[in-house]
Amino acid sequence: MLLGKVTGSLWSTRKDEKLNGWKLMMIDIVDENDIRQGFLVAADNAGAGIGDKVLVSQGQAARISATDSKIPIDAMIVGVIDTIEG
Repeated sequence: MLLGKVTGSLWSTRKDEKLNGWKLMMIDIVDENDIRQGFLVAADNAGAGIGDKVLVSQGQAARISATDSKIPIDAMIVGVIDTIEG
């Protein structure tokens, strides 16, 4: 899993029909010091909002969370982080 911060949302009027109903979010991938390491787009299965720190699964783990192995996604927000200790 990756640690990320939600920076925005995406709207698409034309897309694969299997994506209908999924909220797509823009995510900055961050390290343990909150330094940006990259960027990705993820479907949201956790009710995340802009500014939230989130856990992101990728690949088959993302599709398992979607409960449809044929959905065309490779990243899924699977949790919203309340606190990080340590």
